This record gives sequence, structure tokens and C-alpha cells, in this order.
Amino acid sequence: MEEGLWPASAVLDTDGVLRVGGLRVDVLAAEFATPAYILDTEDFRARCRAWRSAFADGDVYYAGKALLSRAIARWVVAEGLSLDVCTGGELGIAEAVGFPPERLLFHGNNKSTAELRRAVAYGVGRIVVDSFVEISRLAAVAARAGVRQRVFVRVTPGVEAHTHHYVATGQEDQKFGFSLASGAAAEAISQVLAAPEHLELVGTHAHIGSQIFDTAGFGLAAHRMVGLLAAVRDAHGVELPELDLGGGLGIAYTGEDAPLEVAEVADRLRAIVGKECAAAGLAVPRLAVEPGRAISGPTAITLYEVGTVKELPGLRTYVSVDGGMSDNIRTALYDARYTARLVSRRSMAVPRVVTLVGKHCESGDVIAHDVALPADIRPGDLVAVPASGAYHRSMASNYNHVPRPPVVAVGAGRARMIVRRETEMDMLRLDIDEAGIPEPEIDGAERGDARAGLGVAVWTGARPGDGGANAR
Repeated sequence: MEEGLWPASAVLDTDGVLRVGGLRVDVLAAEFATPAYILDTEDFRARCRAWRSAFADGDVYYAGKALLSRAIARWVVAEGLSLDVCTGGELGIAEAVGFPPERLLFHGNNKSTAELRRAVAYGVGRIVVDSFVEISRLAAVAARAGVRQRVFVRVTPGVEAHTHHYVATGQEDQKFGFSLASGAAAEAISQVLAAPEHLELVGTHAHIGSQIFDTAGFGLAAHRMVGLLAAVRDAHGVELPELDLGGGLGIAYTGEDAPLEVAEVADRLRAIVGKECAAAGLAVPRLAVEPGRAISGPTAITLYEVGTVKELPGLRTYVSVDGGMSDNIRTALYDARYTARLVSRRSMAVPRVVTLVGKHCESGDVIAHDVALPADIRPGDLVAVPASGAYHRSMASNYNHVPRPPVVAVGAGRARMIVRRETEMDMLRLDIDEAGIPEPEIDGAERGDARAGLGVAVWTGARPGDGGANAR
């Protein structure tokens, strides 16, 4: 097993079968079917604790966009972390479990009035304002609710992170935040401070990107953000008590990736902010960070079954599995790199480089480029892709009408679905038939009670041409 790529509990049995959380993946495949996301519960919670310990004197907001469910929200609050949400849907998860509202941070570059009303009504601790329109919109919502809402101003610090341009968010040409260089950030701060009855400015926020492997960008962002705090003090006589430096710490997807340790990142950020504040004559603000991928990413695998092996002499070998871009869009979207391995048996065959692909009708439906799998890989084998815990399930789709996989939490030799497998009936319930055929009744298996989380719909309405008989 390549160190750092797999969940903490992942081990290989002597027969080559992978265990996660004490359970063999062949048993999990029989129980829950494939594809499936297998999540190491204790690894997830241990990573929460590591971040909480590293930033014990600050705030750690788990970035829910990476992976979120009601169970995960409960783990986050139990481990002492706060939660970052960016849509009404993510806020709905927090509300469903009674997440402490003061420990919520609400992001988003285009929050609707309805979302802001909902956030204010729930008592969300901090809302990150992202545009001049939103400042006015939120002030009006807070006024109607009779509250004084705490806010951060999101700043674009002009820092170029070394990452894919789709996940770089700190440069000037960016949909998020207020530009520092243009003066927009200073103006936004002035506007918030001009509405003290309804808005309370408690800090500034910056996020430079995702999947970052060095602290140079974070250091430059911290330098510029402290400079902004000093400018706010000089212009308005106010020292803001909080500074949120966002998330974006990278994880290992292949053996070539070298992620930083969270304690090292915390020490470096504290040192940089402390030094800059001392030079500016500022009190050191309370730091906040927003790890998402760095917590959930390494804790899960995607488990697939091989369906076909197609060798193109002189070109390449394609190994097709029963999932694909509907459960992992990152390869197609970001040209992300993954590894994979055979996990259902031991093979003595020499490895060969193959392309691991999905079942969708797209040539770009690639899960992993150029991975070494045994030359005797065959239909029915189980293959696992590590580092699947972030942005896989949360970005999954129903392309080609493929149901999304379940999230199966494992630990101490036990397994349970925390997000059940979708079924065809889930999708049909959203499909309005012009013929007026009634919606199907759902049996116990469809609700997720059956072994594989699959089910059969029971049709009770008459179909055109069936003579009026109910079809079951």
C-alpha cells in the first residue's frame, strides 16, 4: 500500500483482498454493490481532531462542499469543528442536525435573498459578503429581521496559487470577492462599516485556491491581508479581531504528491501573521481556516467492479469499470491524476500500464490515466481508487441516467450507509410523464432496506394499453 494515499485503516489480507475499517472489500461489494464510496469513519474524525489541535487558538471550519451529509455534520460538531456552507442546500444539512448556528460560516458569490433570510433566521455566525449587491441585500435582510449580522469581507489578494486554473481563486481575474489591488476591498469594508445597525464587520477573508502543496502562497496572502487590516485601522480606527485564510491544502492522489502536515502549516501561518502584525503594530487576530479536501479526501476509496478489458495492440489497454465520470468528474474537469489497484485477489502477474475508464458514452470518461494493474486483470475483479473522499460524491451526477453511488461508513468491523445508493426510481420520481402515469410506489428495497441498497418499483397505476390492469 502506498503510504499517504489510502485510508488509515486500509490493509491487505494475505490473499490480496483490501480491508478498510476492519472489513474486506469483497464482503462490502456483496453487501452494498458497486460502485460505492467506502469511508473510514475513524480516519475522518482523527483528521478533524488533528486540525482542531493544530489551530487550538483559532477556528476550523470544515468546508462542507468537499463531502457533506447529516452523519458527517454530526461528526464535525462532535470533534469540535465549525462548518462552512455555501448554499441553502448545505445550510439545510446543518439545520437538519441542529448544528450550532454560531459555528456556521456561509460562503457564496451569489447568495439569493431567500438564502440570506434563511441564514439570518437560523442565526448563522458569520456570512462572507462577496459583492456590493450582497452587502446591500444582507443589510436589508438583517434590518427586517431586527438583528445585527456578523460578516467577513471576502478579499481577492492577487496571489497566484500553483494549482489548476479552475480551482485558483486568489488572482485578480476572479468571480469571488473584492479586489485588493483595485481598492474594491477597501470600499466594501467602508460600506459594511457604514451600516453598523445591521452589519457587524468582524474580519476579512481570503482563499487563494485548492490542492496547494506549499505555504508560499498562503504566506503572501497573509502578508497582504495583515496590510489590509492595518489600512482599516488607519482609515477607520477599527482593529478587526478575526482573519480567515481559507483552505486549499493539497492531498496525495498519487505517489508523486507530497502534502504538507497540518501542524507545519499552522505553525507557519501563525508565525507569518504574528510577524506581520508586530511590524504593523496590530494585535494578532484570531485565525480561521477552512479545510475540506484535507480532512475528507484521504479517508475514502471508490470501489469498482471491472466489466471489460480491451487491448488495442500498439496503442493502449482500456479497463472499464461500472462507474466513471458520474461518480468522479475530476479527471475530466481538472485533468486530475489518480492511481488504482486490484483489491479482490492476489496476482503474481507482471503489471502493465492501462487506462481505467468508466461506462459512460464519452471518450473523456477516464478515471485514471496510465495506471499499473496486473496483466491478468479480468472482468469481475474489484478495483479501488484512493483519495475519493472529496468532490466525488458532492460533484456526482446522473449522466446517462446512472444512479449515484452510496457512501458507506466503515469502522471497527462495522459498516452502514450514511448516504444510500440512488435508484432508477429516484430519478423517475422527478420525471413528469405527459401520459399521466402515476408515480410508482416504492417497496422496502427501494427505500434502501435491501442488502445492495437496490430496489424494485411497484406500479399501481394503469398503463396505456394494459387493459386497465394494475401492473406490479
